[in-house]
Order: sequence, then C-alpha cells, then structure tokens
Amino acid sequence: MNTITYDPFLVALSYAISVFGSYTALQLAIAIPQARTWAEVIGSVTAAAVALGGGAIWSMHFIGMNAAETGIPVAYDALLTIASLLLGIVASAIGLFVVGRSDGGPFNLPVGGLVTGLGIAWMQYTGMAAMIMPAKISYDDTLYYASVAIAVLAATMALWFAFNLRGTWQRFGSAIVMGIAACGVHYTSMFALKIERTKGAAANPDAFLSPSDLAYSVFAITAILLTLLLIYSARSQRALESSR
Repeated sequence: MNTITYDPFLVALSYAISVFGSYTALQLAIAIPQARTWAEVIGSVTAAAVALGGGAIWSMHFIGMNAAETGIPVAYDALLTIASLLLGIVASAIGLFVVGRSDGGPFNLPVGGLVTGLGIAWMQYTGMAAMIMPAKISYDDTLYYASVAIAVLAATMALWFAFNLRGTWQRFGSAIVMGIAACGVHYTSMFALKIERTKGAAANPDAFLSPSDLAYSVFAITAILLTLLLIYSARSQRALESSR
C-alpha cells in the first residue's frame, strides 16, 4: 500500500476556495425564496448551486486531490471528472430548491440535506474513480461510511445556514464553518483510500499538467467565476430593492 502525503499549501488553498465558494453561495441563496417567477427561481438556484457545488465543494475536492502525493503518476479521466462536477452542482441545486422554495414543513431540511449530502458523496467518489494510474484502489469501510455521513451533515448544515442567516458577518462566519465541513468530507474520503501499485503501464507525466499546475488553474478559474457571481448577486439585490 502506498502512503499518501500532502502539499500543505495546496491543502490551505483547497480550504480557501471552499470558504469563498460557501460565502458566495450564501449571498446568492438569499434570492431563492424571494424569486417571483420560475425564470427567477431557476436563475437564482442555478447561480447558488454553481457557487456551492462547483466552487465550495468540487473545486475544493479537485485541488485537494492534486494536493495528495501518492508516489504514482496520476492523470484524470475527463468524462468522469466532468461528471463529478455536474453531480456536485445538481445535488446542490436540488437541496437549495427543496429548502429554499419550501412551505416551511419539518421534513424539507432533512430531505434536502440527505439528497444533497448523498449527491456530494457520489461526486467525491466519482472524482476519485476518475484517477488514471497503475494501481488498484479500495476503501476502508469505516472511513467510507463516515465520509458519507459527514457529507449529509455538512449539506444539511449548509442548507440551514443558507436560509436562516442574513447578516454579512454571520454568513462569513458560516462560510468558514462550511469550508471546514466540506474539507472534512474530502479528506476523510482520502484517508479511506487504499492504493496498491500494480505492474500496469504508468501514465506519462509529460503528457499532462503537473498536479500543482492543475490545482492552481482550477483555483484561478473558480475564483474568477465566484467573483463574477458575487457581482451578479449584488446587482440583483439592488435591482430587487429598487423595484419594491
């Protein structure tokens, strides 16, 4: 079995983008209960889901994956990697819609948290299945189920924060907590990972960007997207307030 070590700077970067994505999602989620038409509902849910599922969760996951050093050259299956991104966004969208457009019933938050959390766990393990390397992977059962449980709890917490906090500093503090929870899901699943090197042909490291280059690229693209979403959120809120 190969021992996994981590680049501490990339681990910190994965947490930073998760906090940024969480804060952006909290800002955008405000508009979901306020939306008056289906077009507004779809737009606000999509924007918040991209920030939460794509920024706070998937980007953190992918940067964290590339922070890991296994001693084995790794490439990524493009189809599975894109599928994992879409899973994170769709799972977040379902939870945001269920809770954000609910009638206040007692089961909306648990159901939304469960569906979103299971989707996030599915995203995590799909992303890990995308690794192409001369090795066989398996998982520690206890840590595997622990990561799924953490994902459900983290998703439920994120959805509660999204629709129950209004102050800027409250949302910022909540984003810090959400970043810790998201990283908890990812790094628990990574600790569950068991890698056994095989005799298969290794991926050619010269044919791909280095892990750090991939991580920095995802961080930069995500940071730009989240900044644009924050600008969109601010303008939308101003337009809503002026129309009242």
